[in-house]
Amino acid sequence: MWLKSGSRCKLVRTTSRCFNVSTRRSWCGSWTFTLFRLSWPCICLVSWTVNIGNARLYGLEEDLNLSSEQFQVTVSILFVTYLLFEVPSNLVLKLFTPRRWIAFIVTAWGIIATLTGLVESYGSLIACRLLLGVVEAGLFPGLSVYLTFFYTKHELALRIGYLFVSAAIAGALGGLLAYGIGHMGGVRGMSGWRWIFIIEGIPSVVLGVVTLIALPNDAPSAYFLTEEEKIFMEERHRRDYGNTASSREFSRRDMMKAFTDWKVWAFSFAQFGVDTMLYGFSTFLPTIISALGEWTTAQVQLLTIPCYFLGAVAYMSIAMLSDRLQMRGVFCVIFGMISVVGYAVLLSDTSPGVHYFGCFLVACGLYVVVGLPIAWLPNNTPRYGKRTTATGMQLTFGNASGIMSAFIYPALDKPRFIRGHAVSLSMVGFGTCVYGFLWFWFWRANKNRDAGELSEEHQGLPDDELKELGDDSPHFRYTI
Repeated sequence: MWLKSGSRCKLVRTTSRCFNVSTRRSWCGSWTFTLFRLSWPCICLVSWTVNIGNARLYGLEEDLNLSSEQFQVTVSILFVTYLLFEVPSNLVLKLFTPRRWIAFIVTAWGIIATLTGLVESYGSLIACRLLLGVVEAGLFPGLSVYLTFFYTKHELALRIGYLFVSAAIAGALGGLLAYGIGHMGGVRGMSGWRWIFIIEGIPSVVLGVVTLIALPNDAPSAYFLTEEEKIFMEERHRRDYGNTASSREFSRRDMMKAFTDWKVWAFSFAQFGVDTMLYGFSTFLPTIISALGEWTTAQVQLLTIPCYFLGAVAYMSIAMLSDRLQMRGVFCVIFGMISVVGYAVLLSDTSPGVHYFGCFLVACGLYVVVGLPIAWLPNNTPRYGKRTTATGMQLTFGNASGIMSAFIYPALDKPRFIRGHAVSLSMVGFGTCVYGFLWFWFWRANKNRDAGELSEEHQGLPDDELKELGDDSPHFRYTI
């Protein structure tokens, strides 16, 4: 689309818009800062998921007298409350406003994470994990929907990428922080694992306060945008997600459409498959690497960092290419297969060096095949009520895999971890096949709509009613 604002304006074409050069420069600069601010809550919260694996290396099990099975329960129990509260948390995002809700989540998480460093028993550790699941459940689904308030489907993969790649950043930073903080063992009579939780938790409380002050609810309330930019943002949002007022509001009808759409269920089951890899790999990577040789704890932490770095670079590169080409499915399939090959290498009877190379292959594909569908599904659900429900379902199913993944790498399986690698390979292969089918189905549906084919139920409907159909409308084109 081309937009001209003023007779002296020079028009500049982008992927989906054309606007004043000075407006574009201001807009891009403002949102670079905003995205940086949005990424930090996600980095802090994903760090928790990773740092319990790091804390294990600094005496968590020994201090609390945990068995291997109890540690696995500790890892997985978070997902019980996480699953129960994920969809409800997404549904109240607009009710409480994104600024207040996200600020509450970040602040509460910081408090609970800090208190985890003070627990003295298995029971109190479980209680902290359950409470953490309650507050953390709404963060990533909420931020994923929140970004759709500002960005079009042509831009969403990269913007969600800034958030999702925080998982890789958190893995790298978590290893570095754990290495440094672990040396605080003995300070004030506390073990290193306690300081890991305390020092990573306190800054999040401060971040929550900053979020309450600085985060805008939507484009019209964004204090750093000019009136011209706010109008422009609203227009492009309406063009991409629906021109009707009802498409931008939550309705029970749209919510139920998400529950009855087979495509949403397909995305959800596929997310379960690929997230099995995400949680198993992220939580147990230090354990996997430590079993490859005679490494010190410090060496294990440092050896995890290159894997996460490669994952971050791969995802950001593919997210930019995916937005440019407006293709999601092909990259999900290709990088899903790369992770499958990585697990095949880990399953092979070969040298530790080759197994470590397998970790790189897994990381390279992991963040693409897990993160890209989180942009793909919202792209293809233009109505807000269906979009927010579908995203909640997708991530709920994905996070349910965290319960299973905690038990597929038992300590008894050292050093090969055949069971964990085999299960992860199978689940990633399943998810990759589902994404391949969805890619083909969306391509064929677009082809039929381009040919002007109408279903019987749509024939004779006026244009106004067709616009209300969302992704079922013959005017809508799926992102493939």
